Amino acid sequence: MSRRGLLRTAAIGAGAVTLPSLLAACGEGPGGGGNSITLGSNASDPVPKKAYQKVFDAYEKKSKKTVKVSTKDHNDFQENINRYLQGSPDDVFMWFAGYRMQFFAKKRLLTDISDIWKGFKGFSPALKEQSTGEDGKQYFVPLYYYPWAVFHRKSFFTEKGYEPAANWDDFIALAKKMKKDGTPVAFCDKDGWPAMGTFDYINMRLNGYEFHKALMAGEEAWTSSKVKGVFDLWGELMPYYQDGALGRTWQEAAQGLHKKETAMAVFGMPLPGQQFPEADRDDIDFFPFPEISPEHGQDAVEAPIDGFLLSKRPKNEPGAKDLMKFLATPRAEEVYLAADPTNIACNDGADTAKYSTLQKKAVDLVSGAKQISQFLDRDTRPDFASTVMIPALQTFIKNPKDVDGLVNDIERQKKSIFAAE
Repeated sequence: MSRRGLLRTAAIGAGAVTLPSLLAACGEGPGGGGNSITLGSNASDPVPKKAYQKVFDAYEKKSKKTVKVSTKDHNDFQENINRYLQGSPDDVFMWFAGYRMQFFAKKRLLTDISDIWKGFKGFSPALKEQSTGEDGKQYFVPLYYYPWAVFHRKSFFTEKGYEPAANWDDFIALAKKMKKDGTPVAFCDKDGWPAMGTFDYINMRLNGYEFHKALMAGEEAWTSSKVKGVFDLWGELMPYYQDGALGRTWQEAAQGLHKKETAMAVFGMPLPGQQFPEADRDDIDFFPFPEISPEHGQDAVEAPIDGFLLSKRPKNEPGAKDLMKFLATPRAEEVYLAADPTNIACNDGADTAKYSTLQKKAVDLVSGAKQISQFLDRDTRPDFASTVMIPALQTFIKNPKDVDGLVNDIERQKKSIFAAE
């Protein structure tokens, strides 16, 4: 998908089943009907939780209906989503565009909202495509997107004399200097997914976006020299990371960036944005992930899209669809971004006059991309992402030298999972 077209023309899965009580709780409460709509939220961090609540408050004021929000830990929600959807899910729930939506639509765990999508305005054809299942029907209401890049503090780069890296050699040299200065590259993967962003970027910079798509679809071998090359390059960066990545959450890593304990990090824009105090957010800056192969340059940008889905057989379908209509409006996006200015509105009708310098720079980055990816765990089967890739990348972080053993293990499991389609 071309993000340039998206912007111009408007622009986990079935992992280890745990915490059944959490899953049951997601469907607790009144069944809806009438003026009550239930909503499952993965926005457990304070900033997005507050921003979403303002959106729901605005809807309640407008509609005179009640939105009963059940908020669960973000990672737990993602890891248990399959069980949640097959149990007693809420009427509406937060989720992701693209493959992660299509996977559950194909399993008939979502409700088709094509009837109300016909009335939506402000979404480009590319956004509609990202909201459409393999059956050609729409299931998803996009709210915002955000790019992944190399984030840092402007003042700290100035203080240390650091310069953004345009290519891989410069990136390694920069990381080496940071480690020597005592402020290494921030890194975390206790949550299981943050490291995926670095893998994706190295893969797309080295092998290209089309290879990324094919690899995520199970069509390319993980034992290929191309994939081994990704891990070999990543291994060059490992010595310059801060220690203890597997015991560090993304929140802790972002807070370390704010405290100048580390100098830069490959993050999605909300990660530092939501952990920096409001007074310091203007000090956040980024540069695109550096070029590795001139053939692919910096063409691809990782820019996930978040939004809402309607569960299968909602208890209050009319109310749920009415809420979805509101969530598709510029007003909903404006209310959200006023409280959480770390994302970019999807609806081209949203007022961008108050965008920060960082938001404007993010729009430029994504609009200039030739291809857009949705993040590893969103671009592949959720069971493959959660049961294979999370432990695989954590294994690599612990021992980056056994690349052959790693890719052989991934390939063996991949064949088994994708053969079950």
